[in-house]
Amino acid sequence: MDTNESCVPPGFRFHPTDEELVGYYLRKKIASQKIDLDVIRDIDLYRIEPWDLQDKCRIGYEEQNEWYFFSHKDKKYPTGTRTNRATMAGFWKATGRDKAVYNKSKLIGMRKTLVFYKGRAPNGQKSDWIMHEYRLESEENGPPQASSSSNILAY
Repeated sequence: MDTNESCVPPGFRFHPTDEELVGYYLRKKIASQKIDLDVIRDIDLYRIEPWDLQDKCRIGYEEQNEWYFFSHKDKKYPTGTRTNRATMAGFWKATGRDKAVYNKSKLIGMRKTLVFYKGRAPNGQKSDWIMHEYRLESEENGPPQASSSSNILAY
C-alpha cells in the first residue's frame, strides 16, 4: 500500500463544513492535538503544483473533486507580513473578500479564496484551479494568527 494513501473505511466520504474545518481540524492542528482520523495531510504547497495535489491529498475514492491539506504560509520576506504564494509554474492570487466562518454566532475563522495563475505576475494566465485558505481568529475581532493556516483545494 502507498504510504501517501489514507486508511479510511469503505464508503467513507469526507465533506466537512467551513465550521468543522476551522473549529475542529484547524484548531486541533494549531494546538498540536490529535485528530481522530488522519484525513488531512501536511504538505508544502509552494513546492507542489495544483495538478499534482490529487495524488498527495486524495482520501481514498477516485471521484473526489476536493482535496484537503495543511500547509504553512510562506512569507515573501523573512521579516515581513506579505505571503509568498508562488510555485515553480505559477502563483496563487487572492480574489474577492474573505468570508467569515462562525460557530453559532461566534466568529471562529476566515476563508480566503485563491485562484491559480500560470506564469509570473502580473502577466500570469488564469487557470480553473481554486483554493480556499482557512485561518483561525485568535480573539473575537482580533487579528488572525499568522501561522494558523489550512488550505483546501477544490477543482
